[in-house]
Amino acid sequence: MKKANQKKTELVNRVAQLESINDFLLTELGYVDHLMRMVGFAGGLETVKQTAQELYEIEKRNFQEEE
Repeated sequence: MKKANQKKTELVNRVAQLESINDFLLTELGYVDHLMRMVGFAGGLETVKQTAQELYEIEKRNFQEEE
């Protein structure tokens, strides 16, 4: 029974640690989104992702055309 309680305690501690990490990452993500909006990406990170994808596709096509 003691091992089961110890395992439960370990799991509860791990969940608390993961919740803390999640909170930190969400805060950072919100901050980066805010910064991207400040520098001109109207949709924040969503716009950054779309722009990066478009640039990647253009570069990929250009590279394929050069071969």
